[in-house]
Amino acid sequence: MLIPVGHTVGIKLFARGVVVVKLPDGGTPARACGLRTGDIIMSCGGAAVTSTEQFQSLLQKNGARSTDLQVRRDGDSMTLSVAPSQNEQGVYCIGAWIRDSMAGIGTMTYVDPATGAFGALGHGITDVDTAQLMPFSNGSILPSTVKAVKKGTVGAAGELRGDFDLTQDLGTLYANTSSGVFGTLTELETSSLPAAVPVGAARTGPALIRCNIQGDTVREYEIEILKVVSNAADGRDMVLSVTDPALLAATGGIVQGMSGSPILQDGKLIGAVTHVLLNDPARGYGIAIETMLNAA
Repeated sequence: MLIPVGHTVGIKLFARGVVVVKLPDGGTPARACGLRTGDIIMSCGGAAVTSTEQFQSLLQKNGARSTDLQVRRDGDSMTLSVAPSQNEQGVYCIGAWIRDSMAGIGTMTYVDPATGAFGALGHGITDVDTAQLMPFSNGSILPSTVKAVKKGTVGAAGELRGDFDLTQDLGTLYANTSSGVFGTLTELETSSLPAAVPVGAARTGPALIRCNIQGDTVREYEIEILKVVSNAADGRDMVLSVTDPALLAATGGIVQGMSGSPILQDGKLIGAVTHVLLNDPARGYGIAIETMLNAA
C-alpha cells in the first residue's frame, strides 16, 4: 500500500567525487594525462575528492608536482598521473571543467505510509553535459511550487518552472538509480496526502496520472496506456498518451518536471511517467512501479 503523491519537489544531489564535464581544446594537463569527458575523479594525491572547491584546494597544495588521480570510467577504476600548471592568475589547475552537484525539479511518485520511504522521478539524475548517471554521495528533497509552464511542441520538450526552498529539507536521498531517486521523509505528515492504494500491474487502456502543473494543486488527468513492454531494459515499461483536454491545453502533454507523476489504473498504483516523445509531446513513456520498488 503506497500513497500516490504527484507533487513536485526540489531535488539537490551531490556527487561522489567530481565529474569531468568538458575538456577545452589544446594542450592541457588533463588531456596530457588521459582524462576524458565523463570521468569521475575520486581522489587526488591519495585524498578523497569531495567537491570542486576541495579538489582545487588539493591542487594548490600540490603545486606543479605530478600527482595521482584515482578515476572511475565506465565503472572501472584507474590511476592517472597529472602535472598541474599555473594559469594567468597563478592558480594551479589541470584544464578541465568539473561538476560536483545538481539541482532541479521533479515529481514525487509515492510514499510508503508505514516507513516514510519515497520514490521520485522514475529515472535517474544524469549530468546535463555527459548524460551519465550522477555518482551519488548524498542529497535531499525540498518544498517546491510551480510558477509557470513552458508548453511542449513537436521537437522541443516543455518544462515546469518553479521555485524551491533551499533552506528546508523534506527528506534525505539514499540512492540515485536509473529507475528513480529514493529516500526517506524527515517527517511523515499524511493529512494533506491522498489515501494509500495497492500496487498493481499495467494493462492497455484508460488510466490517470497525478501531477501539479500550477502552484501546489495536485490534480488527476486522463491518459491512455497504448502498450505495455515486458522486460524493458531502460525502464520504459509502457507507452502512454495524454488524452485529458485540460492537461493538453496547459502543457501540450508531458513536460520536464512531470517525471515521476504516479500512474493509477483500476484504483492501483501501477507506475510513473518518465519520458516524453519529442516528435509528439502528447505521448511518452512510463516505468512500472515494480521496477521502481525493485530499485528502491
